Amino acid sequence: MATAPASGPAAGPSLARFGVGTAAVGRPGYITLGRDLDLPSERSVEALRARTHALLDAAYAAGVRYFDTARSYGRAEEFVGAWLDARPEAAADLVVGSKWGYTYTADWQASGVPVHEVKEHSTAVFDRQVRETRALLGPRLDVYLVHSVTPDSPALTDRALHARMAALAEEGVRVGLSTSGSAQSETIRAALAVEVSGRPLFKAVQSTWNLLEPSAGPALAEAHAAGMLVVVKEGMANGRLAGRNATGPDTTLLRTLAAGTGQSCDAIALAAAAAQPWADIVLSGAATPAQLASNLAAARLDLAPGELDRLAALAEPADLYWKTRAALPWA
Repeated sequence: MATAPASGPAAGPSLARFGVGTAAVGRPGYITLGRDLDLPSERSVEALRARTHALLDAAYAAGVRYFDTARSYGRAEEFVGAWLDARPEAAADLVVGSKWGYTYTADWQASGVPVHEVKEHSTAVFDRQVRETRALLGPRLDVYLVHSVTPDSPALTDRALHARMAALAEEGVRVGLSTSGSAQSETIRAALAVEVSGRPLFKAVQSTWNLLEPSAGPALAEAHAAGMLVVVKEGMANGRLAGRNATGPDTTLLRTLAAGTGQSCDAIALAAAAAQPWADIVLSGAATPAQLASNLAAARLDLAPGELDRLAALAEPADLYWKTRAALPWA
């Protein structure tokens, strides 16, 4: 049975295996369910900067040492960079990852925008965005990922782009990719085959894995075995596995297990991700310090093999999962 001791050493995975993402707080609009309940009604730049800094403060104090951001997360890189500037002692203790390949186009609007971000995996976009990222994060860029790669992305085949990324790797940055869509496994395996000068180019991968969409698991295990840093994103399925949203019959198992352990649905969901032996970092997408604390309770949970087997029944066909995700509203 899953356990969550009230005191003493954590029974589950170390907090060092959890990270905090900034997609939900770096811009006024995102696709997390119930987001209108999580952010201030006035979503000004100043308000979201303050929220981001409070979240990073809470994460660092809790023991989280992996911060994740991206060029397309509104002003998230700016917010993270300012937090690091104000806390140099903390900055030396962190791993900071960002992503390039999407350009933010929503002009600080939460909804009613035809396109919130535009994807382009070209050398021109890489050259522009790596300069922008460096300007905001300076020397604190540790991991740089091509954002949302799918099997048809030129990031897997463009040799000029590969040379650019290899040069960045020579500077000490771990380069990699994030994946999305129902063909994540195909993308990951294609990335494993990319080499520059006879050496693997991609040393990190960030993929969606959660109880509803676990299809990338075997490919992520291969990536881990090959020495790639494996980061799990969307472990909460954009809020679908949060207790307030897990109301359908398909999530009865999750609610039952959460009730039996005295923990939240989100802690159970993230503990399931952290239980995967190939998962190096599991990201929290919390928008409030209280949500973060609930997410990080996953570090006090040991899910038994039988419980993980039961939770596996929540999985949806990958095509259905991604169709549902694509229909989530920006708010």
